[in-house]
Amino acid sequence: MLGYKSRDQMELFITGSLRQLVPEDHVLVRVDRVLDLGWLREEVADCYCADNGRPGIDPEVAVRLMLAGLLLGIVHDRKLMREAQVKVSRTDADASMAPASRNRRFEPSYKQHTAVDDERGVVLDVAVTTGEVNDGDMIEAQVDAVQEIAGRGITTVTGDAGYAYGKVYAGLEGRGVDPVIPAKRERRSRMPLRRFRYDARHDT
Repeated sequence: MLGYKSRDQMELFITGSLRQLVPEDHVLVRVDRVLDLGWLREEVADCYCADNGRPGIDPEVAVRLMLAGLLLGIVHDRKLMREAQVKVSRTDADASMAPASRNRRFEPSYKQHTAVDDERGVVLDVAVTTGEVNDGDMIEAQVDAVQEIAGRGITTVTGDAGYAYGKVYAGLEGRGVDPVIPAKRERRSRMPLRRFRYDARHDT
């Protein structure tokens, strides 16, 4: 049978809906603002028995779970279901779920983004965000902040492979800053990076 789950379901001992416990800046909340799956139940209704059997998982819930797995990097169904039962830290509601660096297990966490003068070893800017914020989303703002603090332009920015995104390279180069950031480790794919060659003459 075609199952249904109310998205405003009230839970025991919780004053409010589960949706109210998810931070507004969480990636799934941002997706929810632009993703309308109201059409899905009618589209798949003929795939379910109308009057026999146990109700299945609401199709919209199933799709949203798969999307969550994709966005959060969870590939195992059982792990995804376990993570779906935890929306929020009971001890620190401002923290967001992000993978721990060692074992990739999702935990409530924060990130510290630090800009340092390499030559003098002086910390110039520190920003603290929830754990789900990507490092690459912070670097341009920190470069701007450091330039304002120092009162002079920045010519070179170094960073580890965690900042190796096209948008980071483009953002820094657009500011006249040379990015010294190593490429990410090659991942297995049908088109490995070693098959690409740089054509200096045509800059392609």
